[in-house]
Amino acid sequence: MILRAALAELGEAGYGRFAIERVAARAGVGKSTIYRHWPNKLALIADAFQTFHEQEDPDLTGGTARERVVRVIRHVAEVVAGSTFSDCFPALVEAAERDRALRRFHHHFQIEARKPLIAIIAEGIAAGEFPPRADAELAAVALLGTIFYGRLMSGEIFDPARAETLIETVLGQHGRAGDR
Repeated sequence: MILRAALAELGEAGYGRFAIERVAARAGVGKSTIYRHWPNKLALIADAFQTFHEQEDPDLTGGTARERVVRVIRHVAEVVAGSTFSDCFPALVEAAERDRALRRFHHHFQIEARKPLIAIIAEGIAAGEFPPRADAELAAVALLGTIFYGRLMSGEIFDPARAETLIETVLGQHGRAGDR
């Protein structure tokens, strides 16, 4: 409840105006309860991001690498298209330009969040599902970057139903002889 309240506060108020007092009021707890668990707003926000990320991750067991990449991209697109978590992205990007500690957290969080996708793409390259010339890390950045670009730069939310088309554009079509 407190972590969801923190995300709602960040999304609505932004990082600079984020207030522990308002998080406490949203969650229906005392400010001291929050400070007992988190020493400052960055620690609270970091915990909220990590917890949300872990709780909301798609199931990556079973299926081919391509099928799992589709699940990841659809999931990310759905989250970015409309969620409290998505409302926080502009606030973090903007504040990270001025706050070194927040920038370190944000960059570390994004690197860690990308690792499973990179690993799945690398697995797909090794299995011949994706072109042998593909760079797993660059492909992950291209896939995710398309979704976040739409949210943060163009105002055009990426449609989760287009996940397979995006993957084909970046990594090639499934089953093409030239890709194996």
